[in-house]
Amino acid sequence: MIALHDFNHLPDKDALALLRPCVAIPAWAEALVRGRPYPSRGALFNAATAQAQTWDDAALAQALSAHPRIGEKPTGSQAEAALSRQEQGAVNDRDATLAQALREGNARYEARFGRVFLIRAKGRSGEDILQALHARLENSDAQEVQVALEQLREITLLRLEGVIN
Repeated sequence: MIALHDFNHLPDKDALALLRPCVAIPAWAEALVRGRPYPSRGALFNAATAQAQTWDDAALAQALSAHPRIGEKPTGSQAEAALSRQEQGAVNDRDATLAQALREGNARYEARFGRVFLIRAKGRSGEDILQALHARLENSDAQEVQVALEQLREITLLRLEGVIN
């Protein structure tokens, strides 16, 4: 975690490196870095939220490249993998029935929508996630893009909260 004052004065490449794990959409991080200095944490988050509102189907596809399937703990040492492991901490991967239901739900979702199921896992149990997955399978394609984008925004802003103090 870094103080806003320090973030405002980092070299661009270092500031980008801090923001990159928040979301795999380079244009978002680049816009936030260009917008420095921020007078307050609130101003930074307002800018981050405004940038995230511009995301579309293409941005969603780009961001999903860094997200594991829900219920599958990512391996590796990249910052994105570490964040995903923390966020999915409440998903009990030792519950074989739940793990199987999530695998089956993920497969149905991917067959239906052609992309990985994305949900803000932080603060949700595995059962809550499974229930949301089943409910979202009923969405139209257009509805689901909007729901997935909103989930992506929530994940991104939660991650930003963990980066900037």
